[in-house]
Amino acid sequence: MSISNITVYMPSVLTLIGIPGLESVQCWIGIPFCAIYLIAMIGNSLLLIIIKSEGSLHEPLYIFLGMLGATDIALASSIMPKMLGIFWFNKPEIYFDSCLLQMWFIHTFQCIESGILMAMALDRYVAICYPLRHAIIFTHQLVIQIGTVVVLRAAILVAPCLVLIKCRFQLYHTTVILHSYCEHMAIVKLAAANVQVNKIYGLFVAFTVAGFDLTFITLSYIQIFITVFRLPQKEARFKAFNTCIAHICVFLQFYLLAFFSFFTHRFGSHIPPYIHILFSSIYLLVPPFLNPLVYGAKTTQIRIHVVKMFCS
Repeated sequence: MSISNITVYMPSVLTLIGIPGLESVQCWIGIPFCAIYLIAMIGNSLLLIIIKSEGSLHEPLYIFLGMLGATDIALASSIMPKMLGIFWFNKPEIYFDSCLLQMWFIHTFQCIESGILMAMALDRYVAICYPLRHAIIFTHQLVIQIGTVVVLRAAILVAPCLVLIKCRFQLYHTTVILHSYCEHMAIVKLAAANVQVNKIYGLFVAFTVAGFDLTFITLSYIQIFITVFRLPQKEARFKAFNTCIAHICVFLQFYLLAFFSFFTHRFGSHIPPYIHILFSSIYLLVPPFLNPLVYGAKTTQIRIHVVKMFCS
């Protein structure tokens, strides 16, 4: 698809081309993407139903897991319907304001997911390092407060990205976005103006959220491992470590995919565009797909209730 060089004033409609260079096979790419999306929806919905219906799972760890499942559903649903519309029904147009709203949803839910992973690391830290005080410290009120802070932090930090685009840019080089969804830098690159402020603020948000959360999670697990390896009994060490395996797997796949997508998008100029777009899409879809599978397989209580649900 050719991109016009004519400057456009305050466009009302933008065009998402999908995956540049792979337009001819996008209809086939949409099949595994749709399958991943459906599995993610079913898995996370099942997780939420089990956590809500089973009183024994109304504990901080599982409440945070329910928050993670709800965030995964919202994140995947904010991109997949439009993406499949591009891939299968040749509907690439999107209103400018709708595109900004999608961008805000995507990056807000990403920040929320990172914050929930940090909260889950804090829960494991207290449960293993201070087991006798866990129930006293992690009350339902504290869990609600942590969830509220995580959501507000994400919404407030991402909102200026939307405002900076809406208020600073009036002229655009093109209305064609070389992406399959409305990503912050993909929109900023359209502007026929100095975009340095937007780039700096985008980096500030990314490094503030990821830097703080990643540092906190790493320090928590260092303390957890020190405590676990000091336990005298091998069985106790294994049991304590086993409670963290699922969270470690989810944490690693989320941040590894995030950093790969982030750095290739900004610094991988030699990498073909379709690689950028594919990995950006995979980064948003794989965590919602894997999270319920990992927790379902590695968390005994959830696995028991899943089996019980299907057997009944």
